[in-house]
Amino acid sequence: MAWGQTSGCGKSDIRKCPTNDTLTCPMIQKDIANACAKETLKAIFGDLNGDYFGILVDESKDISHKEQMALVLRFVNKNGEVVERFIGLVHVSDTSTCSLKKTIYSLLSVHSLSLSKIRGQGYDGASNMKGEINGLKTLIMKDSPSAYYIHCFAHQLQLTLVAIAKKHLDVEDFFIMLVMC
Repeated sequence: MAWGQTSGCGKSDIRKCPTNDTLTCPMIQKDIANACAKETLKAIFGDLNGDYFGILVDESKDISHKEQMALVLRFVNKNGEVVERFIGLVHVSDTSTCSLKKTIYSLLSVHSLSLSKIRGQGYDGASNMKGEINGLKTLIMKDSPSAYYIHCFAHQLQLTLVAIAKKHLDVEDFFIMLVMC
């Protein structure tokens, strides 16, 4: 069949189309999505080039109430720009520090990323994350002493905005008007 010809599958007669060339099958869709994810990760790790990186981690429940953890890498790319790249979302059995640490290490290992290359870690202010004795921050710093902890900037900004809004009625009114628009 020459380029541009059809196999008799015009809009008028869909019944003549082969049944195996559809992309609506969930299995095929997942295969395509996984192939795209692998190529995207390959490009990210190529940009990282085995260099130092920081990790940003957050955990929450999904719509089905299962715990999940998101991992983002922060690094300086080949152009000297600081970039943050989403690496994965993983279901975790619980959000204990040991479980989160094991999941992070596993995810880094799957992508051949060395713990010795971690130079920073950022989390929200939950005690299981930043706790001085048994927090995730402390456990990772025991294995990688150069992985300094920084409270997540986005979370800091949110806390700051909430505190300001509570003390200044004009700011509170501004945010109320934004919500109504």
